[in-house]
Amino acid sequence: MPDTYKPRLKATRWSPSREVELLELWEKEGLYKPDLDSKEVIVIDTPPPYASGKWHVGGAAHYAQIDMVARYFRMKGYAVVVPFYADRNGLPVEVQVEKKYGVNPHELSKTPEGREKFLELCRRFLDEAENEIVKVWRRLGCSFDYWREGTDSAKYRTITQATFIDLYKKGLIYEAERPVNWCPRCRTTLADSELEYVERDDYLYYIKFKVKETGEDVVVATTRPELLRACKALVYKPGDERYERLKGLHAVAPLYGTELVIAEHPEVDPSFGTGLMMVCSFGDHVDVKMFRDLGLQPEIIIDKEGKMTEKAGFLAGLTVEEARRKVVEALESSGLIVKKEAIRHSVPVCWRCKTPTQIIATREWFLKQVEFKNALIDLVDKIVFRPEFHKSRLISWINSVATDWPISRDRYYATEVPVWRCTSCGSVLVPEPGTYYRPWRDPPPWDRCPVCGAPRDKLVGEKKVFDTWFDSSISVLYASGYMHNPGLYKRVKYTLRPQGVDIVRTWLYYTILRVYQLKGEPAFSWVRITGMGLDEKGEEMHKSKGNVIDPDPYLEKYGADAFRFWAAASGRLGYDYRFSEQLIKTGLMFATKLWNIARFVSSFPEPGDYKLRPVDEATLAYLNAVLERVDRAYAELDVYEPVHEIYQFAWNYFASQYVELVKSRAYNQSGRYSSEEQRGAWFTLHYVLKTLLKMLAPIMPFVTDAIYRELYGKSVHTEEFPRVDKTLGEKGHELAKLVEEVNSAIWRFKKKNNMRLSDPVKAKVYLPAKLSGALEEVVDLHRLEDVELYEEPPANAADIGGGVYIAL
Repeated sequence: MPDTYKPRLKATRWSPSREVELLELWEKEGLYKPDLDSKEVIVIDTPPPYASGKWHVGGAAHYAQIDMVARYFRMKGYAVVVPFYADRNGLPVEVQVEKKYGVNPHELSKTPEGREKFLELCRRFLDEAENEIVKVWRRLGCSFDYWREGTDSAKYRTITQATFIDLYKKGLIYEAERPVNWCPRCRTTLADSELEYVERDDYLYYIKFKVKETGEDVVVATTRPELLRACKALVYKPGDERYERLKGLHAVAPLYGTELVIAEHPEVDPSFGTGLMMVCSFGDHVDVKMFRDLGLQPEIIIDKEGKMTEKAGFLAGLTVEEARRKVVEALESSGLIVKKEAIRHSVPVCWRCKTPTQIIATREWFLKQVEFKNALIDLVDKIVFRPEFHKSRLISWINSVATDWPISRDRYYATEVPVWRCTSCGSVLVPEPGTYYRPWRDPPPWDRCPVCGAPRDKLVGEKKVFDTWFDSSISVLYASGYMHNPGLYKRVKYTLRPQGVDIVRTWLYYTILRVYQLKGEPAFSWVRITGMGLDEKGEEMHKSKGNVIDPDPYLEKYGADAFRFWAAASGRLGYDYRFSEQLIKTGLMFATKLWNIARFVSSFPEPGDYKLRPVDEATLAYLNAVLERVDRAYAELDVYEPVHEIYQFAWNYFASQYVELVKSRAYNQSGRYSSEEQRGAWFTLHYVLKTLLKMLAPIMPFVTDAIYRELYGKSVHTEEFPRVDKTLGEKGHELAKLVEEVNSAIWRFKKKNNMRLSDPVKAKVYLPAKLSGALEEVVDLHRLEDVELYEEPPANAADIGGGVYIAL
């Protein structure tokens, strides 16, 4: 190597240990502070994660992808607000604290002092868990703005309560006693969206009922015999000839002797069981609807602890499962069970503790949602979904909504419902917004009842809190400065929601509903939906399975860039992505390859004037084509296509083909090329390298920045995303593709003939005439001693592929 051409990159290889130095430098420089005064603002509604435990590799990859999108938009000239704060409310943390400290929050919280103690345990747990999460995303190089005030802060809770007060005044929130999903273990109401369904083996019991008026027996099949005392009707499908004659008669419930009406209902499935169906209060949501349709009065026999009440008679005090076994024994001993069939069916369970839920009637606060279904479906069409096919998942959920949303919970670590009641006149008192209210502890904000004038001591504060999704559903407003940063709020141009497919029916749906009710507009410009992070076998990661993969060892061993490479390359947008250590290794190898390319390029200065040869122009045209695809994919919120496009071009063409082709010209030791052509190689090398670094910077921010700083004197993250220069490579990149084919053919020929790649080829080589623009470079690279271009394939020559022939 000539002394005049020594690499300016001194290190001989890339070391992931340098990433920590760059993190400190970025922090010192304040590199990602958005310029809100002179640029259009994009707010990325970064998912506030539940701080209930450390992220596994799937969660870490999800947030890394969000950072990639944020970095791209910064390079496109936007001011990007991408906050990170934790979701520190609701059941997830309470369930964790119960397990960790062995406490019963309901017993502990019977007094204000005990409730404060439980809340402090939750805060302590959350602080530890949040610190672990922050460590992960910081080490990943995520350029988030860390907002210390999460969803349990006074600021956030003040906004949540203000939205409640606003919607209450609009008549969209009301209090009522209604059948709701209830978790006996967590002892709280659950929305339909918080239910999960598990497959369970059970029995279908065929039970005899006596018809009062005729004395005949009819048989009903049910999986819930413990609800016999709550049964108020037997129903069949209209037109079912087996039972039409019984319409309006009465059946007698076995064991209890209570009378039930026999009626028709269109939702009965005549093929299930015997075609007769028990209507009980309440086996499921079909029961709830039928009670309403038939005007029946419910008989609630299951309490909030999941035990049978006194109304259940001989089953009183038993759990639901115990009651089922006992009632079956009683029915069998009385000869009232005709048969039983083993079945497998779906059972609703609590989303957090997995306890089977019950439907009971309780008093809650509800937000109207049923009447907004059509408006929301119209609204969804104004939002761009990536990928588009996940929009149908949201629309399907909206269409399934059948009841209003119960937004209150009998829990503790969450935003309080800001309401007091006057015990003298019964008035519900809602304060003015702008303050964080804790009605269970704080004195009421009135000296006396504003309705009847009763003294303050007659005003009693609400003890309920909000459903966690009632808090989380204003996250995009919080991130946009709503009610706390008016300067930011008025400048927001676009909003992006990146989230997992698993919370479409909760976080996405509720946010769209709430923002529409509050502001009458779509919550988002774009929605980006990702699949689930899976282990190496393609299974979801759960502690109970023992397959949770900690990201820390992989970040330590391979570095964040390599991990981010896997996060981008492991799955198409919208689909599940599988963990692969091999793909992380590939990411580290790619970072090393980039370093090696840059080290070679750094041997040469960037020229002022130059002359491009045809292979240079074809390479720049090829780069333009890649850049167009990469830019378009990033703009569509995808990182999978960009990382694969960049990898393929950088490794398989630029490093393996072009760099090898122009080495001889770049050094020009033989003087074969003019100095202008030599500088043409220098220009192309630097131009392609800089463009690659900029394209790749959102995905692999460390190695790209390290190279760019050393070679070009500034951070790649302050550069604009590259634009296609139409003046370069106007003739297209057909020659570049042909070069790939020719080079590969000659390398295969040498390998097959046990030649070193540097060995000369002494036989006559025929090359296609279209290769003329790169002939000198190909001759230099392969040390071809006798070459002829052809228009028609030569006779008496062996075809070795790629359009290359060797004389026989």
